[in-house]
Amino acid sequence: MPGNTFGQLFKISTFGESHGLCVGCVIDGMPPNFCLSESDIQPELDKRRPGQSNLTTARQEKDQVKIISGVFEGKTTGAPILLLIDNEDKRPEDYLNFKDLFRPSHADFTYQAKYGIRDWQGGGRASARETVARVAAGAVAKKFLREKAGCEFLTFVESVGDIKTGLNYQEVKAGDIENSPVRCPDIAASQKMVELIEKIKAEGDSIGGVVFGVIKKMPAGLGEPVFDKLSADLAKAMLSIGAVKGFEYGSGFMASVMKGSQHNDEFYMANGQVRTKTNNSGGIQGGISNGEDIYFRVAFKPTATIAQNQNTVTLDGQAAVIKASGRHDPCVAIRGVAVVEAMAVLVMMDHFLRYKSLCKN
Repeated sequence: MPGNTFGQLFKISTFGESHGLCVGCVIDGMPPNFCLSESDIQPELDKRRPGQSNLTTARQEKDQVKIISGVFEGKTTGAPILLLIDNEDKRPEDYLNFKDLFRPSHADFTYQAKYGIRDWQGGGRASARETVARVAAGAVAKKFLREKAGCEFLTFVESVGDIKTGLNYQEVKAGDIENSPVRCPDIAASQKMVELIEKIKAEGDSIGGVVFGVIKKMPAGLGEPVFDKLSADLAKAMLSIGAVKGFEYGSGFMASVMKGSQHNDEFYMANGQVRTKTNNSGGIQGGISNGEDIYFRVAFKPTATIAQNQNTVTLDGQAAVIKASGRHDPCVAIRGVAVVEAMAVLVMMDHFLRYKSLCKN
């Protein structure tokens, strides 16, 4: 199945299904002689791990990562790195009643139409379980970028349904995000989000949300001017996440109602550095980073699996009614925070290595 590899100089290829033996990824292009251990990766996986609270799926997975290759005596060798995470809490029988039905807004029908076969055990590759491999790879890249480029990543839930934090991202601290069960740093908004999700879950329904991401201290010059714009690669990365419906960076859609005199980011000099007075560009101009904060929003749809009767059709085209069961997130945006950050990190890692490669020529 093509389409399982992401990146150019820093490549990841993910593998595995939701209820198979394991999931994982192969990283190719990791620079050698970089200190790396499983303990560097595990904290990021713990942020995404299922079963954290009654606001997420009840599936219980330890998500313990194993480094199988590419690391010797605690350092990367330059060879491909294989990361493996076992599926311990598999329940394919939960999906037995749906194997001949197309679940609304899932990839069941489209996979069947494309391949003539599909893994009905939780959706196979279309399951959110696949994203654990992305987070593992992102953790490796995140450590490298922190140590070699000094950059910082901050990602949090900005809204759930119509409840939105009023905090400016510059006020947000990482500790405040992790102290919230919905990963929203705004205490008042966080509590309202919890109450809304609990209500929606009790109704057998689900709700969407928006995740806000910030990348700080990246150098100017990352990205390409045409098809591989930094903004375009970030958009592709985010839209490759199964539940994502929209992406915007900087002023985003608000730019469409602004005048040029309002939107343009005027330049000035500070300590010998070119800076901008405002940041409507979201840290990217002409597809290339300008050294300012890169910030963006990612919109998540409501989880498609809900415990309510819905109309559908069978494999042979007969009308049917489905009421889904299983263990699913009532608001996927909560655990989506870790996935969004991982994809942002992977994009920046790839472009950072491309930038460094260019600088050597």
